Amino acid sequence: MGTQAPETNFCPKGERSAGEKAIDDWLPITSSRNAKWWYSAFHNVTAMVGAGVLSLPYAMSELGWGPGTVVLLLSWIITLYTMWQMVEMHEMVPGKRFDRYHELGQHAFGKKLGLWIVVPQQLIVEVGGDIVFMVTGGKSLKKFHDVICGNECKDIKLTYFIMIFASCHFVLSQLPNFNSISGISLAAAVMSLSYSTIAWGATVHKGKLPNVDYHVRATTTLEKVFDFFGALGDVAFAYAGHNVVLEIQATIPSTPDNPSKKPMWKGVMVAYIIVAICYFPVSFSGYWAFGNQVDDNILITLNKPKWLIALANMMVVIHVIGSYQIFAMPVFDMMETILVKKLRFPPGLALRLIARTTYVAFTTFVAITIPFFGGLLGFFGGFAFAPTTYFLPCIMWLAIYKPKRFSLSWFTNWVCIVLGVILMILSPIGALRQIILSAKTYQFYS
Repeated sequence: MGTQAPETNFCPKGERSAGEKAIDDWLPITSSRNAKWWYSAFHNVTAMVGAGVLSLPYAMSELGWGPGTVVLLLSWIITLYTMWQMVEMHEMVPGKRFDRYHELGQHAFGKKLGLWIVVPQQLIVEVGGDIVFMVTGGKSLKKFHDVICGNECKDIKLTYFIMIFASCHFVLSQLPNFNSISGISLAAAVMSLSYSTIAWGATVHKGKLPNVDYHVRATTTLEKVFDFFGALGDVAFAYAGHNVVLEIQATIPSTPDNPSKKPMWKGVMVAYIIVAICYFPVSFSGYWAFGNQVDDNILITLNKPKWLIALANMMVVIHVIGSYQIFAMPVFDMMETILVKKLRFPPGLALRLIARTTYVAFTTFVAITIPFFGGLLGFFGGFAFAPTTYFLPCIMWLAIYKPKRFSLSWFTNWVCIVLGVILMILSPIGALRQIILSAKTYQFYS
């Protein structure tokens, strides 16, 4: 590792000043570049699997067997393809690495336009994801408490459980970079595989409901349309790892002879196999057992055996702790870059403590104010996750590589773009309706 520094970016000497290099060595994304391929695997699992997998049986109940299966399979294939594109584009320019999503966007669309296209969407995804993780962590803690206590304990507001969940992030958010949270991410990835297995295993053990109904849950045509749109957003949210993939790849060392894309792609393939092992059994078994009676979180539907469901919910808590940190790290990087490079604040512990604590407090406040789990998933999934995951990599690929018209690459990318745009337009409509319906009966900080 002693000769790693000049090779990692393989930039010509003198390209950056000593001050710029010192700042880059301090910023979260570029401060450590000694990750192995398996870091890529569990970071991507942690970023992707999480709150989304628990809502997939509910999405199936709104889509039905045929459309639900097609949407899940297509999403897995399309997002694996766009993930490959991003891994390939990380070092497309000799001697340069696109360490951040917006840097790749700037290369594709221009310095200013690239920022305006990528940064707002990426922030919506990452901040929105962290808010949903806050809600999920609080709900899972409450479910753990309720299962363990039964009717013997006093009912505690969800608000307090979200605040309990948030408390650990005030400490964990001070970890400096991606590699420093690798242990948390590994634990989170193991938990995701574990609670997904518990979810489908307990479902299969419980078996089908006596009068299980596989008709979509809505009764009127209008409701069916809105629910279908919302379900598309739930599925989009479940495949959300692309928003941190370049930042994860930036932590892997790279030389001209051994570029980072090789270990990164190896990790991505392992991650996607784990994603399939988690997503498909949970989706199909949950819908098979409960039909349209399944809740928007499959673990809430399951109540027995108590100890197993309590354990699974605590695993969800551990996992979304890791997911929150993975999604927060690029946001911390953006905040600290602006504070240090633009506003000229001196880098250091005080700046990091104030900036990151403020961010955790903000996401906590929003989470306890609007904890509409299912609606939030669908809304953020369609409005922001669909572009950055399903079709923005394809647009950048077309803009940079300019494949021949009507070639396989050109055709494939345009199919992904059309499907992604349809997803982006339709899914927030259904999700927004679901949020409005939930808001009618909701009391703030209940």
